[in-house]
Amino acid sequence: MRKINTRAIVIMALSVTLNIVCSNVILMLRLPIYLDAVGTIFAASLLGPFAGMAVGGATGVIMGVTTDIFSLFFMPVQLITGAIAGILYKRQQASQLKHSWWLALAISLPGTILSTIITIILFNGITSAGSSIIVQLLYGAGMSQSLAVFLVQVGTDYVDKLLTVIFVSVTGRLIGKRLSVNRN
Repeated sequence: MRKINTRAIVIMALSVTLNIVCSNVILMLRLPIYLDAVGTIFAASLLGPFAGMAVGGATGVIMGVTTDIFSLFFMPVQLITGAIAGILYKRQQASQLKHSWWLALAISLPGTILSTIITIILFNGITSAGSSIIVQLLYGAGMSQSLAVFLVQVGTDYVDKLLTVIFVSVTGRLIGKRLSVNRN
């Protein structure tokens, strides 16, 4: 593993802050997306998988002890998101919008499966996220709880990661090579 320089530390700190701010705004508005991994994917795209995992883990801990206890339990989702995003962005340019749809799918699918399992087993289908409202509507309409949680997670996670990947692509174009750092 390479030495972490000051620039990498600053990018990671800003990425954690971005995760916390975006996540809290979405949580307060009760929207059916999360935006809790914007900074995780941003850091992973610039610095690689280990930085993405570090940002995701730090976000989970800070959010969990300050504003949303559920974040602690979903920290494994942040870790896997950071790892997969870092691996995929090593192969792709962060500023290429044409790859956004499949990058979002590849990044969101493992997290969707993991978050569905966590939501069903630990929280009986209900969390602090705005998507829980949709889960309850589907469950109340007669759908099984597991299927309702999975379908909502698939849809909301994909849209969430698509918006995030587009943000990372646009930001990558705007900042260009100025913030590029050797990846881990």
